[in-house]
Amino acid sequence: MKPAPKTYAVKSFGCQMNVYDGDRMAELMAAQGLTQADPTEADLVVLNTCHIRERATEKVYSDIGRLRKEALRDIGRAPMIAVAGCVAQAEGAEIVRRAKVDVVVGPQAYHNLPELVARAARGESALDTDMPVDMKFGHLPARRRVPPSAFLTVQEGCDKFCTYCVVPYTRGAEVSRGWDQIVDEAKALVDAGARELTLLGQNVNAWSDDTRGLHDLIAALAEIPALARIRYTTSHPNDMTQGLIDAHGDIEKLMPFLHLPVQSGSDRVLQAMNRSHSRDSYLRILDRVRARRPDIALSGDFIVGFPGETDADFEETLSLVDAVGYAQAYSFKYSPRPGTPAATMAEQIPEAVMDERLQRLQAALNRDQAAFNAATVGRTCQLLLERPGKLPGQLIGKSPWLQSVHLVSDAAIGDLVEVTLAEAGANSMLGTLAG
Repeated sequence: MKPAPKTYAVKSFGCQMNVYDGDRMAELMAAQGLTQADPTEADLVVLNTCHIRERATEKVYSDIGRLRKEALRDIGRAPMIAVAGCVAQAEGAEIVRRAKVDVVVGPQAYHNLPELVARAARGESALDTDMPVDMKFGHLPARRRVPPSAFLTVQEGCDKFCTYCVVPYTRGAEVSRGWDQIVDEAKALVDAGARELTLLGQNVNAWSDDTRGLHDLIAALAEIPALARIRYTTSHPNDMTQGLIDAHGDIEKLMPFLHLPVQSGSDRVLQAMNRSHSRDSYLRILDRVRARRPDIALSGDFIVGFPGETDADFEETLSLVDAVGYAQAYSFKYSPRPGTPAATMAEQIPEAVMDERLQRLQAALNRDQAAFNAATVGRTCQLLLERPGKLPGQLIGKSPWLQSVHLVSDAAIGDLVEVTLAEAGANSMLGTLAG
């Protein structure tokens, strides 16, 4: 038996969907009357984990040990620990056995977290890694206070089965939330203060509801008067419909930014990854998007060192980067995930080779990001102010192209202000009030 917790902390790792899930779990705990606290002082600590990167599982065990040690040092007692997210789904009862945690809950079952915490306090088993057909969202509390830019999950899971990826095993099959549920939550978020919504999904552009696709949903959300901006991530090239491409030219509130992972510029590697698109088909999609929205900023994901990747394959990735000119991008060394087909493939690439390739790729991506930022100097645009900066009177917001912009102004967080992009840095911009 343990005393029921009165305070909580949620620590989220990984993707934006984990950030969204972490916020929702915090709201669940607050709805139960718990007060938010620092992780070293909280009665209950929820570790909302990510399983994408190498050694993710070992990092969780390390975090558990460190949390207990710091809490014992600072307050003289260890917290109740709940492990949530994708590592919880993948490891299940093994986490309970190995780390003696109190609660384990998968990403499709976290709406049951209050009941699991109550079970743990009674000394009962508190493990739930089910993937029910009944989605969790209808069981979550209403959202009362949100930042100016808020996340809204519309789709979960993945049916693509890329050979390097654990998402189909930890998040389940592709499932779309219902139209009415999404629209209602969007309106509630706007009522709570959101000016911008980013629609989330493992394959967000696979969202569908009968005959309606993501472009129809975006058009409906654009009708919410106080909603100023809409974004979406992460997309798969095979689900970039013409309707969604047209939306970038037709819907003013849809921001000129597209994150479309490609992973490699080599068709041979793409086939081994089971990506189901080719280099050429990917580039043709980008051409069609640019034709509808010429000022769009493009972003992507890359993996270097996939098993069997040759020097020639990697050079094809570099040439694709040169052809696209990304405004932003994410790049990673391949890391084998247990249970995925790629983990047992022959010709695993040596670490030193992956390091060298990643450095060359990131140099090219950084070059193009700097060039994109420099090309926007002098543009006037609206800036959504999201948080204070480090300097007196400084505010930080996002441009339509998802650049971080620093501005000195007496405007308020949540305001949309007209600015001129005056100076470009490596990772951010300096803005001045227009006029």
